[in-house]
Amino acid sequence: MSASSVQTRAAVLWRLGDAPPYAGGDALTVESLTLAPPGAGELLVRVEAAGLCHSDLSVINGSRPRPTPMVLGHEAAGVVEAVGAGVIDVAPGDHVVMTFVPSCGHCTECAAGRPAMCTVGAAANGAGRLVAGGTRFGRSGVEFAHHLGVSAFAERTVVSRGSVVVVPASVPFDVAAMLGCAVLTGFGAAVNTAGVRPGESVVVFGLGGVGLSAVMGAALAGAHPVVAVDTVSSKLELARSLGATAVVNAGPGVDVVEAVRSATEGGADHALECVGSAAVLETAFAVTARGGCTVGVGLPDPSHRSSLPAVTLTGEGRVLRGSYMGSAAPARDIPRLVRLWEAGKLPIEQLRTGVIGFDGLAGAFDELAAGRAVRQLLRPSAA
Repeated sequence: MSASSVQTRAAVLWRLGDAPPYAGGDALTVESLTLAPPGAGELLVRVEAAGLCHSDLSVINGSRPRPTPMVLGHEAAGVVEAVGAGVIDVAPGDHVVMTFVPSCGHCTECAAGRPAMCTVGAAANGAGRLVAGGTRFGRSGVEFAHHLGVSAFAERTVVSRGSVVVVPASVPFDVAAMLGCAVLTGFGAAVNTAGVRPGESVVVFGLGGVGLSAVMGAALAGAHPVVAVDTVSSKLELARSLGATAVVNAGPGVDVVEAVRSATEGGADHALECVGSAAVLETAFAVTARGGCTVGVGLPDPSHRSSLPAVTLTGEGRVLRGSYMGSAAPARDIPRLVRLWEAGKLPIEQLRTGVIGFDGLAGAFDELAAGRAVRQLLRPSAA
């Protein structure tokens, strides 16, 4: 494909703060936009599959403020169609996973081996821009912001080289897409952030794509027991099939702290909060044992606050830690995850709860908001 502008269909969020139902509404619509060619250090990617994540929903409902109008989507896989100047290690035809922190490779955090904390990428993401500056989507003189450097709810997108990892063409796009957020974040929270070791006990709160990936990570790390907590029975059963040894339905009338402490014989070595709730974070902290580690993985509303017994941090040697993008280095971790999937040890495809086209996108967010979906996948090429 020549290095010129192209037309692409894309899902545009026009405003923040709408509550569901989204189907039939006008906050999220599919539009034809002009996509500028990739600049220096950028790639043009044909999107083949993109996952619907709670982080997308959090932008729609206003919990995660972002500039609008914006092309949503941040978890995806596709095929490179063109590369900009200076890109020498990725070529047209390569299959890539897109990740939601565009690592610049040069800031202090990147130099320290923490690309998930890239300060340049974080600033670009907050502004709805690419790392090189500006946007690539437009129409009639109006710029459309990028979502986390990816904007995957589109037939084609332009991304920074630091937003992609090349994967074998043998990996199905539906599997590859989930590596970019759900699996990288959840698996990484257990293995990278918490550093789970064989025989340690782990409890995971919230069984969306991230939480279930944390269950898989804990199980593969040799944890025992692995306790999964949610309010949806189907998700609890899926967690069992993915490695949970015990489940707790946190419905009305259930003493979750007592149930988890009983399942872990007094308290967990690690508790992973994958809901994005300040209240659930407090519960996760309460179920850990002396010396235990609580990891905040879900993204709560910025206005939410937690109240924790501060004395326990010192008096009981407990740890409270945050995990963003699973404390991952995508160029290192995604190939490892691919190898685990190839070996049959990481059944990522079981997270998929539906495949949709653009016409089903708004309704799919209703399913996600209602807690009925784990990972729905948009196929931009679908009718």
